[in-house]
Amino acid sequence: MTAVDDARALLASPAVGVWSAPGRANLIGEHTDYNEGFVLPFAIAQRTVAAVALRDDDVIRVRSTFADEAVEVSLADLDARIAAGGLDWAGYPLGVAWALRAAAPNATPRGVDIALTSDVPVGAGLSSSAAIEGAVASALNDVWAAGLDSIALARVGRTAENDAVGAPTGIMDQMASMLGEADAATFLDCRTLETRPVALGFTEAGLAILVVDTLVEHAHASGGYRERRASCERGAAAFGVPALRDLTVDDLPRAEAILDDVTFRRVRHIVTENQRVLDTVAALDAEGPTAIGDLLTASHASMRDDFEISVPELDLAVETALATGALGARMTGGGFGGAAIALIPTELVPAATAAVHAAFAASGFRAPNVFTVTPSEGARRDASPCG
Repeated sequence: MTAVDDARALLASPAVGVWSAPGRANLIGEHTDYNEGFVLPFAIAQRTVAAVALRDDDVIRVRSTFADEAVEVSLADLDARIAAGGLDWAGYPLGVAWALRAAAPNATPRGVDIALTSDVPVGAGLSSSAAIEGAVASALNDVWAAGLDSIALARVGRTAENDAVGAPTGIMDQMASMLGEADAATFLDCRTLETRPVALGFTEAGLAILVVDTLVEHAHASGGYRERRASCERGAAAFGVPALRDLTVDDLPRAEAILDDVTFRRVRHIVTENQRVLDTVAALDAEGPTAIGDLLTASHASMRDDFEISVPELDLAVETALATGALGARMTGGGFGGAAIALIPTELVPAATAAVHAAFAASGFRAPNVFTVTPSEGARRDASPCG
């Protein structure tokens, strides 16, 4: 059975349609999104599927293959349930319904059953949450006749994550999931939400993106993420600017002089990471993917040393991939666990995979999940009622 079949099988009545959205890998640009900076993610082939059936009442019922129990809430009680919290995984789809209704006052909400399946790894920094949000937002946008475009749906997803779930993330993940294109990354200005696809050309260059999922789970709503964001806000306030996006590397000497050491290092990561994103886009445009390896590796060093969001498993994955012939490697995602990515010649993938497994075993770490990802299409409708 396919993922579409699996999602339909969870429904009690025939689906009116099936929608899906991908996870994402961030090529470069970490924690720059909520600082109104630049990011360069790409959608991956792994997706979350949402099958939807109509109901005769005003109840939204969500269930999934990754939870035993369904969760139900009436449209009349949705605001109160979101405010009360404690919805666990159901906070993502129900949060989308709540945010979509507010964003599209002319929509026609009605009761629905939503069944979710997914092959996006959870906790790996590949944004399984944005995949849920994108699939459900795309589905309800059609079923409720909301008429929102892809960027508005990305905003709906961010609102769900920020205000319903309580994770203070930026909008990068949702934009990548909604706007992804095959063989391209999405260059996003997180202040203006202007985007453009950037050709990657990995296959043509004989390269692959290897993901090492350390299986060390992270949680964006945890204190470490919030502390990093607060440090960034303190740094911007010290300079009297709206966000660290407004600083450049030329401002770093003054930053070092006026900020405490920890806040300075947080600021230095964001400022230099923004520049690395711009440099990566320029290199891809002018020279292709073989020119970006050092930028990826420098990004990891900055996250490890200045932003302090890496963990020993991620550092080992990066070091081992580089030692096995990767052009560049870095952790990806919010940090404190999750995954690393490596840009590596395709013929070296088996050797790198074996080397990573051996290195983790030698260090006494849990065996990682190692796989490749392919830049892929964003959110879409996969099937009609008869499809």
